[in-house]
Amino acid sequence: MAAVVVAAMAAVAAASLTGEMWGRAKPIYEKTLRHPFLAGLTDGTLPRDRFLFYLEQDAQYLRVYGQALSVLASKAPRVEWGRTLNRHASEAVAVESALHETILAKSGVQSTQASRVTMAPVNTAYTNHLLAVVERGTFAEGLAAMLPCYWIYWEVGKELVKRGSKNREYQQWINQYAGEDYGRSVREVLAMMDAMGAELTAAERERCLVLYERGARYEWMFWDMAWRKEQWPPE
Repeated sequence: MAAVVVAAMAAVAAASLTGEMWGRAKPIYEKTLRHPFLAGLTDGTLPRDRFLFYLEQDAQYLRVYGQALSVLASKAPRVEWGRTLNRHASEAVAVESALHETILAKSGVQSTQASRVTMAPVNTAYTNHLLAVVERGTFAEGLAAMLPCYWIYWEVGKELVKRGSKNREYQQWINQYAGEDYGRSVREVLAMMDAMGAELTAAERERCLVLYERGARYEWMFWDMAWRKEQWPPE
């Protein structure tokens, strides 16, 4: 019996942290794929005003996300990780923002207008959560909090690109997150997370798992926020 217990413990220790994260949050991801916002991107039923609302809110989100990445980069235990995260903060976020701005401009919304849009409640809560964790937590905790945005968007993009969309702008958005360039950035961060996971105690791993799961919930909430065109109460 003791040998079985030891073997089981060794198997858990050897498991990749990202594998545990995905297993923990898989039910949330599956519900995310069924959300009417994402379903509407592929079948073309997503109302354009909700898509534009999402883009405006995401423009605000990306600004803070870039700031959080820079803070996280400053805590990186390896020089090359800091460089990679800083590159993501400047290049990857810029590419995503450019896509948003291009689509918004077609509707007469300029980037300066989008930057003045009031953050919806869920967006405010999510971005505040990210900033709080990267500033107050360890590098591993900060990375775990930031990872859902990277990873879930990639998985969503890969799934939705299989379905395709007759709406050119929706397809453009899907292609962005299903693309190899984006996937490369995600794999870089996954590798960091697993390298850190091998060095963490059981308690530290659990804290990262909790933060990843919370971020996965925030991702669902973000799309739901856009679907509802969430406003600050009371109205």
